[in-house]
Amino acid sequence: MKYLFRGGTVVSGRGTRRADVLVEDEKILRVARSISAPEATVIDVEGQLLLPGFIDAHTHFDLDVCSTTTADDFFSGSRSALRGGTTTVVDFACPNKGETLHQGLELWHKKADGNCCCDYGFHMTIDDWNPGIEAEIDDMYAAGISSFKMYMTYPAMMIGDEAMYHALKKLREKGGICGVHCENSGVIDALIAEKKAAGEMGVGSHPRTRPDFLEAEAVSRLLRIAQAVDIPVVIVHLTNAAALREVEAARKRGQRVYVETCPQYLLLDDSVYDDPDYSRAARYVCAPPIRKTEDQRVLWAALRKGEIQTVSTDHCSFTLEQKDAGRGDFTRIPGGLPGVETRGELLYTYGVTTRKISLATMCRVLSENPAKLYGMFPRKGVLQAGADADIVVYDPQADHLLRAEDMTSLAGYTPYEGFPIRGGIRQVWLRGQLSVENGKVLVEAPAGKYMARGKNSL
Repeated sequence: MKYLFRGGTVVSGRGTRRADVLVEDEKILRVARSISAPEATVIDVEGQLLLPGFIDAHTHFDLDVCSTTTADDFFSGSRSALRGGTTTVVDFACPNKGETLHQGLELWHKKADGNCCCDYGFHMTIDDWNPGIEAEIDDMYAAGISSFKMYMTYPAMMIGDEAMYHALKKLREKGGICGVHCENSGVIDALIAEKKAAGEMGVGSHPRTRPDFLEAEAVSRLLRIAQAVDIPVVIVHLTNAAALREVEAARKRGQRVYVETCPQYLLLDDSVYDDPDYSRAARYVCAPPIRKTEDQRVLWAALRKGEIQTVSTDHCSFTLEQKDAGRGDFTRIPGGLPGVETRGELLYTYGVTTRKISLATMCRVLSENPAKLYGMFPRKGVLQAGADADIVVYDPQADHLLRAEDMTSLAGYTPYEGFPIRGGIRQVWLRGQLSVENGKVLVEAPAGKYMARGKNSL
């Protein structure tokens, strides 16, 4: 089947241009100023923006955490992603402590295979280091996993500095890339113990036990370990100015550092935790927590200057009923927010239309850069001949409000309730198949494919 997208504005990481796009089956055949293809079905996109399908390289679907399981599994989560213009997600395969990487990968394939509405891949979580784990790294690359994740917090997942050093050395040998959750676990635990002793167990204690400088300290420590290994690393969900200054210092030393942030850190501030209504405050509990308004300004500026390479969501959804488990003890609130469904529209509205970032920057941080960083470019992340026909048709005139009742996520709420949106996603095409139109997900059966990924090219 051939489709000709006629009259639209094609967006890339370099800018915009008026161009037609010819698609056959799953691939883009041609992008040019004017294309004649009498045999093709014409899709009129006059006045519309054509963007490469978004890539969310940080999701947590069907994850067991805090004595519960995320509201969204791979079916509902990927369906939500697709509705929001995301045509590829990269989730995290998480072996339990004491398990092998193979066991973690097998489990995540069981969760995802045949259940994904968009294309998908996995990062592999490393929560331990021993000769057995080291021996499995080659197998992970053979299975199409070229990126890894380590945690400097959470007892069930965290890894010590010595183990991290040895793991990074192995990944350097293989040319791999690793993302790291940076927070100082020991001091956080001490602050939590102090709050408990003082009886300060409300939601407001959550951000006060995970301050910005403890994130910055962990970023600094990670980057010194990476310096010792001489390997580039990814700081995932960076939230604040202090942490960003540590990245800047490392870059001045000559280190290569990639940075990811998320919409919640660009658009929300820590006043959300002071709402006297427990349910309204608890829904925003995540780690690292939401920061100050000034941090938003710094992050937007860093995006504009190219100092932050990707915007992912850290989609880790729980219902308000699940969040209710932390009444009287904030440490029992499952941490995480839904967001995979709203990222593109939020970045366009509060970034592009306010001139904080350009359309080209939006394309880079949502599509092109994650495709390059995680070994999917040029198959993904760009509208050009030979690429997968993953296309987001964005209508700049389709203004609307974000409402929970319109969401497909099973969380049952959106952190951005009532946010006005400029324009809106008109269509989403996954490998040449119309999958979303005017907010309605059209696909009935999961059609997502597993993405075996190569090395970082960013």
